[in-house]
Amino acid sequence: MPDVLGYRGKWGLLMPSTNTIVEPDYYAMAPHGITLHGSRIYIEDSRLGSNDQFVHLLEQVRASIDQAVVEVMTAEPDYLVMGMSAETFWGGKEGSERFTRRMQALSGLNVSTGADACKLALQTFGVRRIAVLTPYQPVADEQVRTFFAENGYDVMRHHGLKCPTAVSIAKVEPATLRQVIQDLNGPDVEAIVQVGTNLSMVRLADEAERELGKPVIAINAATMWHALRTNGISDQLQGFGSLLREH
Repeated sequence: MPDVLGYRGKWGLLMPSTNTIVEPDYYAMAPHGITLHGSRIYIEDSRLGSNDQFVHLLEQVRASIDQAVVEVMTAEPDYLVMGMSAETFWGGKEGSERFTRRMQALSGLNVSTGADACKLALQTFGVRRIAVLTPYQPVADEQVRTFFAENGYDVMRHHGLKCPTAVSIAKVEPATLRQVIQDLNGPDVEAIVQVGTNLSMVRLADEAERELGKPVIAINAATMWHALRTNGISDQLQGFGSLLREH
């Protein structure tokens, strides 16, 4: 018998313990009958002010993620969604695929990741030349560029915000993001992609698309779209970008 509230889907949602944007974003986007059940990947040291600190944070993710999966599986979800992005891009195309296989093996479930979602979204829009916005340090930005390049996309411009901590990512003001989007845009760019799940971008991306007349893909919206469509749910949602509204 299906879950009373999650009668269309009961999904495990994995996120870093420092993340404060993923849950409200997903709760806002989830259509009726889809429930999300969070499990937090423990981060003791949230500093991101240098390349070394960024790598150290990912080492913490890798040390804690297995336990987070074990814990969320006690709720007996039927699907797994990754509410974190850097690790899903790490190691380029092969590293991303390896990460997805690992999550599938740990959970026994199919999985949506930010990297897979962004790739499929770009395929859906039929674009190749992109600009990318991240909250990351250069060491992670290079991983993101490599992932897109290895999947056949030309990264025309890239802006990393170099946020000093994982928590501070959620404090980036919309005005800052609007200016970065304007700086990234140009006639050579067919779409703008935002990664970093703790950046508040789903509504701003919808606004920017209408202004620029081209796709602006927020990673949380893309991952929700990927999870819905993978599970055969075709609801078209307003306010979170054309991906969820039209595709």
